[in-house]
This record gives sequence, structure tokens and C-alpha cells, in this order.
Amino acid sequence: MFFSCIIPVYNRAGEIKDLLNSLLSQSYTQFEVVIVEDGSTLRCEEVVAAFGHDLSIRYFYQENTGQGFARNFGMQQAKGDFFVILDSDVLLPPTYFEALEKAIATRSLDAFGGPDAAAEDFSPLQKAMDFAMTSFWTTGGIRGKLKDTAAYQARGFNMGVSRAVFDRLGGFVDPNRGEDIEWSLRIKKAGFRLELVSQAFVYHKRKNTLWSFAKQGFSFGRNRVNVSRYHPEAIKLVHALPSFFLLFLISLGINLLFIQLLLLPHLLILGLWAGLVLAQSSWEHRSLIVGILSLGTSLVQLSGYGLGLLLELLIKWSKG
Repeated sequence: MFFSCIIPVYNRAGEIKDLLNSLLSQSYTQFEVVIVEDGSTLRCEEVVAAFGHDLSIRYFYQENTGQGFARNFGMQQAKGDFFVILDSDVLLPPTYFEALEKAIATRSLDAFGGPDAAAEDFSPLQKAMDFAMTSFWTTGGIRGKLKDTAAYQARGFNMGVSRAVFDRLGGFVDPNRGEDIEWSLRIKKAGFRLELVSQAFVYHKRKNTLWSFAKQGFSFGRNRVNVSRYHPEAIKLVHALPSFFLLFLISLGINLLFIQLLLLPHLLILGLWAGLVLAQSSWEHRSLIVGILSLGTSLVQLSGYGLGLLLELLIKWSKG
């Protein structure tokens, strides 16, 4: 099987160099790399050219259209049997393509989604952000850890489809508003087999600050509502849990300042959740610092997502 690795890039020359270096170490080498520079002011063309002797790689520049449409352009240029879509800020373990090829062949997959993880050399904040994005105690319980692999909705940082899927359904319908989830749902509705491949994980080297991480969570909440415009069933009770969490925090603040009714149960519930987050993250990373930071990133991620979902739902309902 020959893979085409589609990577949209926007002002990330440093990140793309790290990703390409990780591609050099792959145990399975039947792949090409298609770089789509999506209107960057800081281009990575020279960085890409430096890998031309060691990788089968092609570079394209286009005016900015958004990552979804940049991926579509890349797939139109691709030569492979199977397209693998990656964000430019991920790193691949050496057995990534080997594990993916085996899963596709043995499970007869038409499409897949893979999870993300934090590498040992990531900063404490990067590890804490990874925890917030992958933990059972946040929205991460539905991101790459499902027992039913067929229930997974692939994310654009690490997903892929066969050429047959792309030829029949086309690509992303939105440049950057939950387009990956929409595509996953459309692929499944068409009868194709899309599943989680947990062995095909990537290291997600986020460059966020806490503020940009909060804005990203806010966008994710809004994006879920945008997907529901294409697929009304896209919002389930589990997606509303961050909004309930946010309302719980607001009610706790009001209770603490004004009412002080049932204050102890409020504090006990929050304390239990915080203790579980602190304990799990500290244990997983063998670091109390990462555990403490994970409390902050988990609060930010849940609150941001919950606020984005609520506000976008209000906008949707106001428009009828």
C-alpha cells in the first residue's frame, strides 16, 4: 500500500521541520509527502527542499483558504492509494505507518482516525494540555479512548481515507469549523468503514499559551454546533457536559458570594473532580507540576468548550 501524507502548513516552518524529521525514521517507507502552504507569510519552502533527497516530497503554495480546503487541494495532487492527513505540529513515532498499514489490511478499513499523546521531552505545560485533551475527566474521554472503535469521529490532526472514499464523497466542506467531524459522519453514512486505530498515534506538540488554548476550546464548542447544521444528530448529551460543568462553576461562584446554600456539596463535588485530575495526571507523568498544570488546562478546556457550545446554540436558535 502506498500512502500520501497530506500536510497543510500556515506559518509553521519550525514545526514542519520536526515533523519531516520524524518521517525520515519510519520503518514503513512506502509513502510520499504533499505539503500545502496555505497563504503563509513565513514560508517553509526552503525547509521542505532540504528533505528532497531523503523523502518523496512535493511542495505547493496557494492563497489562504483554510486548512480544510488546503487538505482538499493536497488530496487532489496525491498519488497514493490511501491519504493520511496530519497537522503540521505533530510528530510520528517510527512505527506509525507500519501499524497503520497493518490495521487497514487486517480490518478492511476505508478510513481511520488516530489519537494523540505527549512525548517524554514535551514541556510540563504541553503535557498538561495533552492531558486536558485526552483525559476521561474532560472531553478527552471521547477522543481516542473508545472501546467501540467504530464509534470514533476522526480529527484532522491525524486521520485518513482511501482514494475511493475521496473520489466518491469529495473532501472537506468547510475550511475550519469542525470539518473533520463532519467528514467522519458523512463517510460513515455512505457505508464506508471508519474506525479508531489506537496504534497509529502521533505526538501532538502544541505551541499554545493558556489563553490560546482557551480560545481553541471555545472554537471546538462552536464547531460542534456548526457540524450539527449538516448532521442534526452530531450533538449528543456527552457534548453538553462541558456546558453543564461551566454552569456548575458559575453557580458555585454565585453560591459562594451570595447564597451559601448547599455550599459544602458544591465544594466537595469540585474538590473530588480536581483531586482525580491531579492524581491521574501526576501519576501518568510522574510529576506533581504537570498534575497541577493539568488542573488549570482542564478547567480552561472544559469551560471554553462549554461556553462556545452554549453561545453557538443560542445563535443557531435565534436564527430559527
